[in-house]
Amino acid sequence: MPGERAQCIVVVGGDAPAPDAAEHVWPDAFVVAADSGVDHAHALGLHVDVAVGDFDSVTPEGLRAAEAAGARVERHRAEKDHTDLELALDVAAGTGAREIVVIGGHGGRLDHLFANLLVLAAPRLRDADVTAHLGPARVDVVHGRGGRTIPGAVGDLVTLLPVHGDAVGVRTAGLRYPLRGETLPAGTSRGVSNVFEAPLAEVALEVGTVVVVQPGTDGGEA
Repeated sequence: MPGERAQCIVVVGGDAPAPDAAEHVWPDAFVVAADSGVDHAHALGLHVDVAVGDFDSVTPEGLRAAEAAGARVERHRAEKDHTDLELALDVAAGTGAREIVVIGGHGGRLDHLFANLLVLAAPRLRDADVTAHLGPARVDVVHGRGGRTIPGAVGDLVTLLPVHGDAVGVRTAGLRYPLRGETLPAGTSRGVSNVFEAPLAEVALEVGTVVVVQPGTDGGEA
C-alpha cells in the first residue's frame, strides 16, 4: 500500500464517464478501478494501480492488461456485503489521500445510485475531500466542523442535501438563497434547487454531513 498521497482517483463501472473526465486527474494520482471501471480507466488513458470488485462486468482483456501493467487485483465474491464502489473507496481511504475523486457515468440502477451517494458521505471518509463526477453531475461532500469551496457557473443549479442525520449550522456564500447557520433536518427538501450567484460557492456546517449536488442539467427550478 502506498504512503500518504495528494489525490486518489476511483473509476467506477457501469456507464462510461464523460470523455473529459481525465481532466480531474492529477499527474501523480493513485488510481483505483472498480470492476469495469478498469476498462473505463484504460479508455481515459489512466494507469490502474489497484483493481477491485467481483469482476462480473470487466472485459477479460482489460483485466489482463491492468495486471500486466502492474495493477494489484483484489477479487471479491459476487455474493458480497458491499458494492464495488464501497470496496474501492475503502482502498482509496487506505492510501491516506487528501482528495478522493470518483469518476463514472450517470446511469445505472436507482438503488445503486442511492447507496453510492450514502457511501460517498460515509463518516470514515471525512479525512479526505470527496468529490464525484458522475456523467454531467458533480457531487461534493461536506462534513461538520469544516467547509469546502465548490466551483460552478453563475446560474447553475445546486442542491444541498443532509445525509446520515441532521446538518446543523449550515452556512453558505455565493448562492442565491443563503443559509446563515440554519439546520437542515434529515428528510428535508429545503436545500433543493439553489443557484450559483458566483463562480465559487462556500459551504460549511458545524455538525453532520451534506452532499452538494450539481445535476449538470438546466431542468428548471422546483
